Amino acid sequence: MADKEKFLQSIKDGYTFKGETFRIGLGMLDKETVAGADVFLALKTMNRHGLIAGATGTGKTKTLQVLAEGLSDASVPVVLMDIKGDLSGIAAAGSSNPKIEERMKLMGMEYKPSSFPTELMTLSSNQKGVRLRATVSEFGPILLSKILGLNDTQQGIVAMIFKFCDDNKMPLIDLKDFTKTIQYISDEGKDSIEKDYGKISTSSTGTILRKVIELQQQGADDFFGEPSFEVDDLMKIGDDGRGVISVIRVMELQDRPKLFSTFMLSLLAELYASLPEEGDMDKPKLVMFIDEAHLVFQEANEALLQQIETVIKLIRSKGVGIFFCTQNPQDVPASVLAQLGLKVQHALRAFTAADRKVIKQASENYPTTEYYDIDELLTQLGIGEAFITMLNEKGIPTPLVHTMLVPPRSRMDVLNDAEIDTLVGKSKLVKKYANTLDNESAYEIITAKLEEAAEKTKAAEEEKQQAKEEKKTAANEKGFFDNPVVKQVGRTAANMITRSLLGALGLGGRSRKKSSWF
Repeated sequence: MADKEKFLQSIKDGYTFKGETFRIGLGMLDKETVAGADVFLALKTMNRHGLIAGATGTGKTKTLQVLAEGLSDASVPVVLMDIKGDLSGIAAAGSSNPKIEERMKLMGMEYKPSSFPTELMTLSSNQKGVRLRATVSEFGPILLSKILGLNDTQQGIVAMIFKFCDDNKMPLIDLKDFTKTIQYISDEGKDSIEKDYGKISTSSTGTILRKVIELQQQGADDFFGEPSFEVDDLMKIGDDGRGVISVIRVMELQDRPKLFSTFMLSLLAELYASLPEEGDMDKPKLVMFIDEAHLVFQEANEALLQQIETVIKLIRSKGVGIFFCTQNPQDVPASVLAQLGLKVQHALRAFTAADRKVIKQASENYPTTEYYDIDELLTQLGIGEAFITMLNEKGIPTPLVHTMLVPPRSRMDVLNDAEIDTLVGKSKLVKKYANTLDNESAYEIITAKLEEAAEKTKAAEEEKQQAKEEKKTAANEKGFFDNPVVKQVGRTAANMITRSLLGALGLGGRSRKKSSWF
């Protein structure tokens, strides 16, 4: 009993915060709930990022849903990266069942189903929702080079391409513009480019082009273009005062991790670049949840990982929180994991020696506790239960607590096609970004230049050929009249003509002598 009272007091002390909070569950000891051991999250600390981890089927997605609902209620906009396609149900009210009623009774709470203001977004023309795009120019040479995994020499060429396009007022809108420029500086424009910008290695431009084609093969052409998405449209408040939840449906990116990491990094970089410094805020301006986060890091090169780590470190000062959701904490690089203040650890499975090693490593990431054997309990947590710890206002970790989590109030399933059509049909943002723009950019400008040059070359060739033909004709004519036979024929003809004319005038020929017999 004393232990339970001590446990209860430690939870009350550890999870009582100044400022606005919302409840996510009830503390458990010896696998039983402890009345009064309420676990709250402080909105003030939600920009310190977080991790939701656990094996398949342990309730990670539902935990993500609960956090998104609590933030929305507090007028905080939320972005959900929905890579499995199971988060759209947050736009519809949930429904009760015996298991939910039993859980709510244990927590001393009443279940109140609710839908939440939601925007469906997509990177693909095949999905319904707000189309997300960005231009190549918005990426800039440094970020684009990191995404493509280029070396220093190749990065220099990319920087030169951007400078060349800026100097000549040729916008880089999509990858078609970028590849056309690479081809131009490698061939027709190489001499003039090298004169103004320095030597260019054809092998380097060939490597860059191959890297771009690799990105295109993962569907990047759908993402690059206009109109580019404005990040302010992710930070909307609904008519009822709740934060809008933007569900970015990227189910087709499960087998295209490079495009997924490209999109994520570009979005984070755009948020960081466009938002002002805020310092400590009472609640975040935006919180983003990245489901299946291992895809962000799966094919990321060292430079890209470093860029992600830098953005994660700095973006919290802009009032933005980032939460990674994945099966294993080890999926997240240690340098990024160290930046995550809130940790929600669902059950892990110990089927192999490698699994047990992972569990051992995971348990070492949490504060020491006298109430739990972490290694053992990690494999025994029930569905909808998790270990939780976070940073308080002073940056000190709260006590590790085995928590029974509240169920989502929105639907724990997906929307059907008719519901998606209705939701998309009401959206003003869908209409805003519906039509792809094809403004004049580098591709059209370079193509026009090459066509103009080709026309001039063709005209010059035709003029040269005509002059050649005329010269040949003149030479043939001169050769004809210089021929001795032609000259003799000409002289004979001239003499005959002359005699005929003179004869007609009575001036030509000699007089005949009369015959003697006359």
